[in-house]
Amino acid sequence: MTDKLDGLGEDARFFARLLSNRGINRRDMLKLSGLTVGSAAFANVLAACGLGGSSSSGSSASAGVIRIGFVSPLTGPAAGFGEPDPYVIGLAKKAFASGLSIGGKQYSIEIISKDSQATPSVSAQVANDLITSAKVDLLLATSTPESVNPVSDAAEAAGIPCISTIVPWEAWYFGRGAKPGQPSPFKFSYHFCFGVNEFDLAYTHLWPQVDTNKKVGVMWPNDADGNAIRANLGPQLQKAGYTIFDPGAYADATNDYSSQIAYFKKNGVEIFNTFPIPPDFATFWRQAAQQGLTSQIKIAQLAKTGLFPSQIEALGNLGPGLASACYWHPTWPYKSSLTGIASKDLASGYETSSNKQWSQQIGPSMALFDVAAAALKASGDPKDRTKVADAMKTLTVETPVGNLKWGAGPVANVVATPIPGGHWVKGTKYPVDFVICENSADPNIPVGGKLTPYGA
Repeated sequence: MTDKLDGLGEDARFFARLLSNRGINRRDMLKLSGLTVGSAAFANVLAACGLGGSSSSGSSASAGVIRIGFVSPLTGPAAGFGEPDPYVIGLAKKAFASGLSIGGKQYSIEIISKDSQATPSVSAQVANDLITSAKVDLLLATSTPESVNPVSDAAEAAGIPCISTIVPWEAWYFGRGAKPGQPSPFKFSYHFCFGVNEFDLAYTHLWPQVDTNKKVGVMWPNDADGNAIRANLGPQLQKAGYTIFDPGAYADATNDYSSQIAYFKKNGVEIFNTFPIPPDFATFWRQAAQQGLTSQIKIAQLAKTGLFPSQIEALGNLGPGLASACYWHPTWPYKSSLTGIASKDLASGYETSSNKQWSQQIGPSMALFDVAAAALKASGDPKDRTKVADAMKTLTVETPVGNLKWGAGPVANVVATPIPGGHWVKGTKYPVDFVICENSADPNIPVGGKLTPYGA
């Protein structure tokens, strides 16, 4: 029994040892449960002592508790993605406060959040800890392949249902070993996010709003995102009439970009596109300004960085005018099905509670909990991992990022979501604000302005 008690609190372990001798009658049990052990913890005590109800094979110790692990980068080079996650988790905990009734049984919900540091080794370790120590029933993961892919792989290996987002779906699907044209190798991991097609739609509808020579200088790194974009987006942009100037994949954390800057200047590129980790772009763009490239660029299109106000503000006067894309915005006409909160109110609630400007990560992080709740309910038995995973195959659920429906492609396990293009402008309430300038991937999303040349 000792191993089963390792995850319990001191009071719970004490009562469990008393109960384990089986000399305590039912009346005594009820008295003990009303002392310092809460109902969920007491259920754990009974399960640890073999006195609780039965649970499905491979599920966590307590049949009455559903444990959800949430992994995102709270620190490290991609910490901007994780900044609003504590706020979202607070909303989810409030929504789950009365538990979930599924299949005629009542379950309490426990959410366990872990920091991935956007580092593959750390992501894998926290995922394994959640699986083996916390014994979660469901894993949620978000923000960059470095965080999400190792968690998804660990979940797949352990047979734990996993839902993830904010990694271009090709980097998540093919980056984990799936092969084009072959059946999905994944049985427990599911994903919703934009992909190359959504970037192509955004760029080819956004860039024509500014007159350019259609020469595109790209800096796509040697990582899961960069390699997926180079293999898929590059050819699509060429088909749309753009000429790509690619100096080759570079390593994350490069400090000197003089050769790339010289290459772009020599070839007269007027559009720039990159998918770097945030610190790398800041270094590059400052060097580009010092070496005269920024005055040549009419459109500077960012992805993976330039998503959040803090990243733009950190660039000073080099920030406003940068083009980006938006995977969620307060103006989106969708709401959280779990909380009932509309996009506009999600943003204002965050600003009130944090005294910070809204972040587009609020939407997809909230959506993870919307999908989780819907999948658990649809399974009919949230302690049966296979039933939860199978429920994901045809799940339909409203979230702040849109109405998600699995089973319609682009591949099994994936729902593609929109990422409209726009740009950062000087704000009124805050130093900068993001304006959506095209909505080709979802016409329900309102357009707020037109793209203007960088530096204009």
